[in-house]
Amino acid sequence: MSETFSNQSENCFKEAVCIDAQRIYDSCGDKDCIEDLTVRFNPTSQQIIDNATNIRIRDVDIITVYTNLEPVPFHKGFYSVDMTFFFDICLDVFTSPASIPSMTNGLAIFNKKVVLYGSEGDVKIFTSDCTQDELDNQCSPTRNLPRAIVQVAEPVALSAKIKEKKKCCCQCCRIPDNIVRRYGSFCDDGVGNNEVVVTIGLFTIVQIERNVQMLIPAYDFCIPEKECVTTADNPCEMFSRIDFPINEFFPPNATDLNDDNRVSCRCKHKNQNNE
Repeated sequence: MSETFSNQSENCFKEAVCIDAQRIYDSCGDKDCIEDLTVRFNPTSQQIIDNATNIRIRDVDIITVYTNLEPVPFHKGFYSVDMTFFFDICLDVFTSPASIPSMTNGLAIFNKKVVLYGSEGDVKIFTSDCTQDELDNQCSPTRNLPRAIVQVAEPVALSAKIKEKKKCCCQCCRIPDNIVRRYGSFCDDGVGNNEVVVTIGLFTIVQIERNVQMLIPAYDFCIPEKECVTTADNPCEMFSRIDFPINEFFPPNATDLNDDNRVSCRCKHKNQNNE
């Protein structure tokens, strides 16, 4: 049945239908090497950093990204996307040359701004997804503004170094309460003798999308092509259906990768000759 349905859906255009979808009006991708990004610590971790002789960056994890969308003055249809990235920095701290490192975490903050096109719209949107006679946020009218989407790949931990802290009153952006609770608290600027700066590699894609009605061709309804598999209660039976992870025990060599590339190139060249 599935093969018959697939053949019919590919060749049989039935009607044009109108759908409500999020259309991407503009997007950009970026590759940032963020150098000398200051790491903030709670009082306990700051004491460890003050007694450190050397550090090594272990890992970087992105906690969240806060975005703010604002129209660009005198440039209709364009919007400024302000992004604030919050990174959790995991460090190995050495207090003496022959000591075992102790692991500690800190917070790093990075700000970025891009300008993208998001078209124009000056209507208010009302929906029926609410309960009458009750306060419901969905009942409130919303402006037809575009929406900013930020996609972030796993950050790359490049390097970290420790240096003497300069006594200054550095102004830092407000740290959300949920992130503060994650670390307990943070030392005030100027507290402590040492500070840590890290270098991070960051890959991002930023896009602006807007809710629009689009006319698209429809072929047929989406009929599932596979049957649902009942989950077994026996965990050993489930485990028996998992393939043995050979690549985890025997990673491919560089020569194997080169051989694969040569094979693929030969196949591609052969196909081109046949054509």
